[in-house]
Amino acid sequence: MKIAVDIDDTLNIVKRFEYASEYIAREGLPFKPVDPCADRLGEIFDWTWEDVRKFLHDGGGDRAFRYAEPREGAAETLKGWRAAGHEIVILTARHSNSFRDPLGMSRDWLRENGIPFDRIVSDIPYEGKGPYCAEQGIAVLIDDDVGACLSAQNAGVAAVLAVGRHNRARASEIAYGGENWAEIAEAVKKILPAKGNRT
Repeated sequence: MKIAVDIDDTLNIVKRFEYASEYIAREGLPFKPVDPCADRLGEIFDWTWEDVRKFLHDGGGDRAFRYAEPREGAAETLKGWRAAGHEIVILTARHSNSFRDPLGMSRDWLRENGIPFDRIVSDIPYEGKGPYCAEQGIAVLIDDDVGACLSAQNAGVAAVLAVGRHNRARASEIAYGGENWAEIAEAVKKILPAKGNRT
C-alpha cells in the first residue's frame, strides 16, 4: 500500500516564529507578531509575501526547515511501514517559489535524520494533495494541514491529521488523527485493514 507523508510539522517540528523573530530583530525590521503558532510563514507576522521570500532566500529562513528536529517516533514508524512492504511517498508543499531547491533540501533532511522514503514529490499545494493521492493510488495521507486532509477525504483517500497547537481546534474535522507518532501509527493501523494490504 502507498502511504503519503508530509514533512513540515508532520515529520518534524519547524520553529518558524523563533527563526523569524531572530531575523526581524537582527535586521531591525518593523514587523509585529500576528499568530506565533501559525504553520505558514506568511501568517506569523504582519509581513508581505516578498518579505517572507527575502527571509527564506537571504535572511537564513531556510535554516528553520533544514535544521528542524524530527518528531519522536517518526523515523521508526516509517521504517516499520517500509519493512511491512508499504511504499512511502513524501508529499510536501515546499514550493520552488519559496525555496531554491525544495526537493534536494527535503531529500537531504530525510536522509540526515534516518527517515526512509521511496520517493519525494514537492510543489504540491495543500489543496492539491488529495487529488494527487487519488490519482497516484495512494491510500493514506498523513499531514498537519487540515485543508490537505479534507482534500484527501473528499477524494476518497484516508487522512490522518498530525495534531499540533496550530490545528488542534479543527482536529475533529478529520476522521483520524494523532498528537504524536505512536497515535498516528495506531490510526494508520485502523485504516490499513479496511483498505487492504496491496501496494
